[in-house]
Amino acid sequence: MDDELRSVIRRCLGGDETAMVALVQRFQGQVFGLCYRMLRQRQDAEDMAQETFVRALRNLGSWDSTREFEPWLLAIAGNRCRTLMAKRMKKPTPQTLVAPVVDGRPDPTPGRILAEEVELGLAQLRDEYRAAFVLFHEQELSYAEIGDALGCPLGTVKTWVHRARRELIEFLRVRGVFEEAGHAARAV
Repeated sequence: MDDELRSVIRRCLGGDETAMVALVQRFQGQVFGLCYRMLRQRQDAEDMAQETFVRALRNLGSWDSTREFEPWLLAIAGNRCRTLMAKRMKKPTPQTLVAPVVDGRPDPTPGRILAEEVELGLAQLRDEYRAAFVLFHEQELSYAEIGDALGCPLGTVKTWVHRARRELIEFLRVRGVFEEAGHAARAV
């Protein structure tokens, strides 16, 4: 952890509101990104990101300063998202159908199509697979940091990331985005 972050955290612990704003600004993209990937709804992701920072700032004194700050913060975000998802499972809401919007733009590029298909594939993954995959590939956390963030052993994290990759590749293959070429998949 860099000295600047340590200084900001120390000032937050002292009640410095400017430091609190700086801490939120520094990590808001990562926290929101994780929440959005897990929840798939912008408003819910914004709410959980805000709740993450409220809880983190309230519990900053319990953070172990010998460990990295970012995995601790992302663990709070992941826990908030999982709690919301569990509540959704207990109380399902009816899904509304929305007609597609035609915006007159030309067909999307192959790269955009692939990105959209990957998004669809990620949405199909089990929550823990998706969280581990996003933390590893998008947030670029190590397996150990992901284990800390998700509260699970290193081996479990590796398994989840591997299964997420395998299921995502299979999803893309079935959708016609990838063709099997020996042991590797390649984009069509």
